Amino acid sequence: MTQFALFRLPDGRAWLGEGPFEALPEAPIDGSAFYWNDFDLQDPTPWKRPTRIIPLTADYTPPWRDLPWPRVNWRHPSTEYFEMAFRRIRKEVIARRLEKMVPVLTEHGVLIEGRWERLLDRVLSAPAGFWGYACIDGDNGFAGATPELLFHADGPEVETMALAGTAKPGTDEAFMQDIKEIEEHELVAGYLESQLSSLGQVTRSPRGLRQAGALTHFQTKLTVTLPEDASPTTLVPWLHPTPAVGCLPREERWLDKLREYRHLLQVPDFFGAPFGFTVDGECHMVVSIRGIAWQGTKGFLPSGCGIVGGSAYDHEWRELRLKREAVMSMLGLSRP
Repeated sequence: MTQFALFRLPDGRAWLGEGPFEALPEAPIDGSAFYWNDFDLQDPTPWKRPTRIIPLTADYTPPWRDLPWPRVNWRHPSTEYFEMAFRRIRKEVIARRLEKMVPVLTEHGVLIEGRWERLLDRVLSAPAGFWGYACIDGDNGFAGATPELLFHADGPEVETMALAGTAKPGTDEAFMQDIKEIEEHELVAGYLESQLSSLGQVTRSPRGLRQAGALTHFQTKLTVTLPEDASPTTLVPWLHPTPAVGCLPREERWLDKLREYRHLLQVPDFFGAPFGFTVDGECHMVVSIRGIAWQGTKGFLPSGCGIVGGSAYDHEWRELRLKREAVMSMLGLSRP
């Protein structure tokens, strides 16, 4: 099996789709299909219907179970290009031309032994509250477990979340008063509320804390009831990219600048892009963060941070490292 996709819900239910996949422009009305695309949504047929779909029950033995565990030689990322991007973004924020942008730093590695696919066991056993995802095509692929939901749509009911602002566990009291982290979170929550309010009456929860593995985030849940059944294909570009992974305002000139920084910093296409799964009309669409990508023996470990007016370079650099270390810990990777 050289081509397959994987999706796991926070409650533990998971599905494996075997290729070859039928590429579709819209989600099928019945049956199951996966959704994947690049960050810029350039694929006109992002829905992929598998040849066979397998619910992953306890008695199923996946094809990667006997593969050797990967060992990777990681190279610490250089500060040069990220520091340049940070300074330029913050300059635009201070000048009030830009409210927020999320640059991404990528750590590179080389597979010394083992196989990347073996990591899927850790994706399936990710902590509660995570959505697992993976897409593998021969020697290339990406996989991870994300705490961020882009939307869940079931009939006319649509649920989403703002998940932004980051701290280490054990610092909740200080985190709750952190002006910069609150500002970053509220920009995302306000954007989502604005986008959804044009579709219907929005219900917004109070800002709270969300434990996501080794990190803590602010979280706000938002729901809306549409006048008719939701179209996942329409909702994706309506919401993506949120300011949690993109920029605000979401104007073409700033999106172009974001693309420029992503290219400069060699960000894998999967990172921050939507990844989803639909089964009999119910759609789960997540933001593919907290993961890695690979091409043959080359590995890519990205992490992003939101730059707002209160951002400080040293703080953001530490946050990027914390996020990458959280992914390594979750996937059972380590530096030799």
